Amino acid sequence: MLPDTAQDRRWMQAALNLAQRGVGQTWPNPSVGCVIVKDGVLIARGWTQPGGRPHAEAIALAAAGAAARGATLYVTLEPCAHHGKTPPCASTIVAAGIARVVSALEDPDPRVAGRGHQILREAEIALDVGIEAAAAAQLNAGYLRRRSVGMPTLTLKLALTLDGKIAAAPGQRTAISSPLSLPHVHLMRARHDAILIGSGTALADDPRLDVRLPGLEARTPVRVVLDSQLRTPPGGQLIRSASSERPVWLIHDDTATKDRLARLRSLPGVGLFCIPSGGGGGLDLRAALHCLADNGIGSVMCEGGARLATALLTAGLVNTLVTAHCGKVFGHGAQEALTQIEDTRFRLIAQERWGQDIVSRWTPCPPDHRKDHD
Repeated sequence: MLPDTAQDRRWMQAALNLAQRGVGQTWPNPSVGCVIVKDGVLIARGWTQPGGRPHAEAIALAAAGAAARGATLYVTLEPCAHHGKTPPCASTIVAAGIARVVSALEDPDPRVAGRGHQILREAEIALDVGIEAAAAAQLNAGYLRRRSVGMPTLTLKLALTLDGKIAAAPGQRTAISSPLSLPHVHLMRARHDAILIGSGTALADDPRLDVRLPGLEARTPVRVVLDSQLRTPPGGQLIRSASSERPVWLIHDDTATKDRLARLRSLPGVGLFCIPSGGGGGLDLRAALHCLADNGIGSVMCEGGARLATALLTAGLVNTLVTAHCGKVFGHGAQEALTQIEDTRFRLIAQERWGQDIVSRWTPCPPDHRKDHD
């Protein structure tokens, strides 16, 4: 391994910044950034395009052309080594005459898993692996988790009053967040592969769950409803807005009627996925997340109601909790955010202000560390 120099970190950070542009848009592939440098000067760059191709390395090498010979290529994830819809990036790097590759991480995809790096070594290309590895792993946490354990990362977002309520009354649609916080929520949506709600929220709120930021409308993620009996109305905003570019997936069990299945199956942009029921009624949440991972989803943002939020937290399926507290108190009779929750501990990792809302980000405490927070 070559020395971890400040210059190498600088160029890898540039590649990571490029990779950020594709987050939420490249599934089932990771979002990768690449820069090509020669004699200390940037000569080409690339990042994974929507849908996962072309790959970052292919774009950068095409832009560099003959100038790539003898240059150094920085890439945020191991170059692919398998033939798919595009040739292996590792072989393309060799053919371009690159002299050195700096790669942040090994790709856990079993079709790659070190083979891309091995192709480079066999071609006698100098290889340095691990620079800015932590930042690269954080950027593609969803992809890495999907590849390693068959589950997506899950972010649970809760908009709360000061007294911990999410609605003025159970089942009632209630505006809680301040207007200035809404663009931040839409940006969060744009940076996830999928948005998740339960059928209760679909029925009560009739949401669109799209991205409504100027210039980013095309970044609307897959909208997913956990709907065991397929109660989501075909005339609601979700189903009416479904298309091949903006799909809506409904996850159900075998209690859904044949009539509802047939009606929804005929609609454009609607995907239907049948999974087992949970032990206490409703869907098996772990099976639902496995289903999403099996279909290419690496990162999920949940905007569901109290029942779904409680169930996800109780099952230990939340990787990041985002709470947005507004300056309101709803008092007696309002809908509690969490009901019948087990003892669960989180660690504060960041806090900021969105308009009048105080937004906190939390990660679960390891079981053996929870006693430190008593």
